[in-house]
Amino acid sequence: MSTTTASLASAPVHAPAGGGTFAGTATLVRFNLRRDRIRIPVWVFALFVASAGTANNVKTLYPTAADRAAIARSSDTPAAMAMTGPQHYLDDYTFGAMLGHRMLGFAAVLVALMSVLIVTRHTRTEEETGRAELVRSTVVGRHAHLAAALAVAAIANLGLALLLTVGLSRMGIEGIDTGGSLLYGLAHAGVGIVFACVAAITVQITAHSRAASGMALAVIGAAYALRASGDVGNDTLSWLSPIGWAQRTYVFVDNRWWPLLLSLALAAACAATGFALSTRRDVGAGLRAARLGRPTASEALVRPFGFAVRLHRGLLIGFGAGLFLLGSMYGSILGDAEDMLKDIDQIQEALKRLGGATVVESFAAMIMSIVAVVASVYVVIAALRPRAEESAGRAESVLSTGLSRAGWLGSHLAVALIGGTVLLFVAGLGLGISGAASTGDGGLFLKLVGAALAYAPALWVTVGITAALYGWFPRAATAAWVVPVSAFAIGYLGQLLQFPGWLNNLSPFGHVPRLPAADMRWTPLVILTLIAAALVWAALRGLARRDLETK
Repeated sequence: MSTTTASLASAPVHAPAGGGTFAGTATLVRFNLRRDRIRIPVWVFALFVASAGTANNVKTLYPTAADRAAIARSSDTPAAMAMTGPQHYLDDYTFGAMLGHRMLGFAAVLVALMSVLIVTRHTRTEEETGRAELVRSTVVGRHAHLAAALAVAAIANLGLALLLTVGLSRMGIEGIDTGGSLLYGLAHAGVGIVFACVAAITVQITAHSRAASGMALAVIGAAYALRASGDVGNDTLSWLSPIGWAQRTYVFVDNRWWPLLLSLALAAACAATGFALSTRRDVGAGLRAARLGRPTASEALVRPFGFAVRLHRGLLIGFGAGLFLLGSMYGSILGDAEDMLKDIDQIQEALKRLGGATVVESFAAMIMSIVAVVASVYVVIAALRPRAEESAGRAESVLSTGLSRAGWLGSHLAVALIGGTVLLFVAGLGLGISGAASTGDGGLFLKLVGAALAYAPALWVTVGITAALYGWFPRAATAAWVVPVSAFAIGYLGQLLQFPGWLNNLSPFGHVPRLPAADMRWTPLVILTLIAAALVWAALRGLARRDLETK
């Protein structure tokens, strides 16, 4: 248990004798904010930079009304609107309308993810580790943990709204005024608060934080799918999605405020449901009864690799479904890529630098960098799982058996290595099927699948970096997140913003040949594989030479 948690448990909470169901909420809010003093600012700043960078990019990429009219015409297709937003934004495609149309739906997903993780971290994770029971042995009310978690999520979202309002309105971009910036920020906050309250329900259902997060993420995915389906066809479907409500504020176009009331109403209903459900279960338990297992473990489950697969399978299945959908969505617009991008000089120049015989091949190569970054997020999470097992005290119990440290860590890393490769294949499969269908070129299928798999050695290096940090410097293991973030910034944004070429060499993904636009080169892939193997070996040596964290 951390010193901070122990201090909180022993410190008196100023509440009346006997307290109440919300006693100690204010203290827990301050405590949670202290614990997240780095996480929340990083999330908020990253989300702000994404919007501010997009606003600056649209001004740079589409400086004239003719440029904006051209991209509006090319965006008026079902596939493009499924990826961006409703058609009404295209009627007057100012810089502000472009920002709302292209960024709001994507940013809403990230804001929802931030909010879900905040709530599950400060509720279900606290119960799963036993800290909540210890804290509640003081004068802390039954609803205090959930109320504090929702309050922290609301503070994070409102802080983001304030930063977006001030930052965007002061950029001096035509069409992005103070009123529109305020609505844009509150639209983000509305979505975030809704999904924080959705997480307040899912943490009551299951006894495991990962399952609670997974259920909330499934709701986010359903909301995004409803929004995309409604923008393409039946508009009624979009009105079933909080993300659709945010987009139908028509920020910087009509500036409609009333859809935010729908978000507030749904958030209140979900929060009330979460509090009500929390009274129907015990601390540490979930409403859903644990499924009885087999009398004896299967042959696979008693082996290190099989046990690691069991621990990782939910995350792997979730990422697999998401990447297949992402690949399918991007593949569906490949047939329109040439018409969509022909009038955008900056993107045309970026595609030329990638090479390729056709715009479709060059654009597909650019898409692959996004797919690889998403897959790298999975491998970092998977490679950090041993750190979570050690911190929770479970690794100590497992290693007290005949299992070696190398076998234990190696089984988790094997799942990360193989799972990351499978995700690339699944994404390439979705991209290849829909891309071949949208272009009418059946030969594109194998090219796109091969292009996705070419990034496997770069993913293996990412696993190796994460594992090496964990093996030697476990407290610094989270620094591995620099790899996927830098890969996106350099590999994708760098092509559009023309970053210096030497920056590309700093990322393992920068050494992968940009198939299908470029020719295949085996040498860098072999070198990346050898580097990955060396890093994994170093990780195993590091774990063998240090003490485990004990409870």
